[in-house]
Amino acid sequence: INLSMAVLIPEPYVHDLGLRLDLYRRLAHLQDMIHINEFACELVDRFGPLPREVKNLLSVIELKSMCRLANIEKIDAGPKGLVVSFKDGKFPNPDALIKYLQSPLVCKAGSAKIRPDQKLVFIRDWPSEQLRLKGTKEILKDLAALI
Repeated sequence: INLSMAVLIPEPYVHDLGLRLDLYRRLAHLQDMIHINEFACELVDRFGPLPREVKNLLSVIELKSMCRLANIEKIDAGPKGLVVSFKDGKFPNPDALIKYLQSPLVCKAGSAKIRPDQKLVFIRDWPSEQLRLKGTKEILKDLAALI
């Protein structure tokens, strides 16, 4: 998952390297929003308000769980949009995907297409990290719902 933003637990937030590594290990096993939110609350209780980089990291963990649901292998998001790659180049429900890509909501937000290499491309204007994150979440939720 590449969102062109900082996603980490900064050293000034958690000074001890061993503890930071343990937190990363725990993060890797979180699979739903309930556990992600519990983890975030624990961090706030132990270390104080979440820095932007940690908030981004928790959002990436949420996106990771959506990717599992939608059979997505890789996502690359930047200021100009999003590219989605599926595992084995296949989407489980191609008919629903075609209808989704042709829907007025998707077309209104910007253009979307399937490339010859079976990757989805969503052209969007996401100049800020927050717009990119929000737009990526919306698209992944839509794709997961199609399965």
